[in-house]
Amino acid sequence: MLTDEIADPDAVTPEELRAEYLSTLRDAVESVGVDAVAEQSDIATERLDALVAGESLTFTLEEAAAILGTSDDWPGAEGILLEVRDHVMLQMSSAVMDVDALAAGLDGDLDPKEIQQKIEGRQPMTLAEYARIYRYIASENPY
Repeated sequence: MLTDEIADPDAVTPEELRAEYLSTLRDAVESVGVDAVAEQSDIATERLDALVAGESLTFTLEEAAAILGTSDDWPGAEGILLEVRDHVMLQMSSAVMDVDALAAGLDGDLDPKEIQQKIEGRQPMTLAEYARIYRYIASENPY
């Protein structure tokens, strides 16, 4: 889900990607159960109830991985995070893009240092930020 190839980056917005991510999180919570996910992920039951109810909440990449990691359909949270971070860096490499170019492509609301820290997991990244970053990298990637 978080590392799926974006076939046509110009045909999807970051907001649509984020909505897809939230939908996948919702599906995971519904299949595992709110109480079980809350217990295993340390995410408040109220937030998970709101997610299942269709509310558009802000989740970090780490929280998303924790939710997905509760499902037998996904690897553990740490594995998900490592895969996402590796995938982003590989895609940046394929696109011959550094964090300065990425920051410029995102219209400058995140500086290069912030982006690097978020990609490396030293600063939290929201799903909305991840969707913007991932979509932009896909749009610049020749493959």
